[in-house]
Amino acid sequence: MDTVRYVTAERVAHLTLDRPEALNALTPDQRDHVIHRLAEASADPGIGAVVITGTGRGFCAGADLRGGGATAERVPGDVARTIRLGAQRLIAAVLDCEKPVIAAVNGTAAGLGAHLAFACDLVLAAESARFIEVFVRRGLVPDGGGAYLLPRLVGPHRAKELMFFGDALGAPEAERLGLVNRVVPDEELAKTAREWAVRLAGGPTRTLALTKQLLDASLDGDRTSAFAAEAAAQEINMTTRDAQEGLRAFVERRSPGFQGR
Repeated sequence: MDTVRYVTAERVAHLTLDRPEALNALTPDQRDHVIHRLAEASADPGIGAVVITGTGRGFCAGADLRGGGATAERVPGDVARTIRLGAQRLIAAVLDCEKPVIAAVNGTAAGLGAHLAFACDLVLAAESARFIEVFVRRGLVPDGGGAYLLPRLVGPHRAKELMFFGDALGAPEAERLGLVNRVVPDEELAKTAREWAVRLAGGPTRTLALTKQLLDASLDGDRTSAFAAEAAAQEINMTTRDAQEGLRAFVERRSPGFQGR
């Protein structure tokens, strides 16, 4: 699909939303294509990390509501089904991806677009980027897992402030709140994202996948469950070639050569 570019290089999958005239608002077809590509990258042993970014002034302005579906007549159950199979499925594809996913936020990230960024494992933002919980401006309840993601990132009071008012949040303030890992000059965003992704892609892929799983699960469980999951993850990870290589390298006092297996 021309409006979603997918390029792989140096064990990194680069997923670029390319509808700059619409601030990269997602059509249903584009959304499904992104989901497909994330699943593809997750399953590909030749991929070690994923970068999601956009072209032009927008990272992603959310779901494209201009197709007429927003005002169409509905029957009970239509809306819940659309959200479940659409926005929620997109966010789940990021959260469930077995590779580290980096958001390189090049411009406006609004609504579902903001939640797409927040669902990523690491978030880099250009100085010109801004984040907007735009739903309240349209009289809508947040979707795309926003009410799940935001309180876990900034706490309930900050999340309510962002969602109740719908004000634009600049990149520096987003970094201060913990929504962004790092803010960089616009011209350095692509370079920094590539450097981070290549570094991750050179790491122990299965170890990172298990670590991601542990961290995400810990937010919803108790200590007993977290400790049990940690022990199980260690058991699984010790069967990987990378873990064995890491231990050998430590004993032999050399740098490990990870293969992502």
